[in-house]
Amino acid sequence: MKVLNLYAGIGGNRKLWEDVEVTAVENESKIAKIYQDFFPDDKVIITDAHEYLLNNFKEFDFIWSSPPCPTHSRMNISNSLSPYKDNATQLKRGGGIKPRYADMELYQEIIFLKHHFKGKWCVENVIAYYEPLIRPNEFGKHWFWSNFHIKRINVGNRGMGANDTTRFTLTERKGFNWNDLEGLDRELVLRNCVEPELGLHILNESKHDIQPQLFK
Repeated sequence: MKVLNLYAGIGGNRKLWEDVEVTAVENESKIAKIYQDFFPDDKVIITDAHEYLLNNFKEFDFIWSSPPCPTHSRMNISNSLSPYKDNATQLKRGGGIKPRYADMELYQEIIFLKHHFKGKWCVENVIAYYEPLIRPNEFGKHWFWSNFHIKRINVGNRGMGANDTTRFTLTERKGFNWNDLEGLDRELVLRNCVEPELGLHILNESKHDIQPQLFK
């Protein structure tokens, strides 16, 4: 199975995949290098994933996409009353965020894959602060759109519980070593990681021929 892993990050969703030929696209070179170290057999491309999808989608059997989530996150509302700098473009710890448009590339990809891609696909993002424009499935603190039915399972969440520590969550739940992420915002990378068990479950579900319109 030829898999395209867009906005790959360090590869939380990919960690438990086996018997697949993976092309990973990540635009941050430091993160791409760490991904390559974790998955040396994958082809890693440092470029814009949104544009890569448009130009290369026909080459793959399964496509996973995790477009950037900050403009969709509920943090946009919970932090909007806090002080922020006029030039702020993303959430800063201890401060607020400037009101901004939600990035519609998320829905562009969902619509594009639905109508143009002949294989199986899944798009993942956070639970947004607004009603979804296209109805997703919900697992943990993720929203998922797909052209196949995903059987519900119990999963953890992408963040941390009140009693967790960053290192515990990273090493025990996500399966990555804290020291391997040196030079990055390790807590942020951790929070952006899809749980490996969930990534494996969704890939396995894509191998069935059950379509989502058959289910409520």
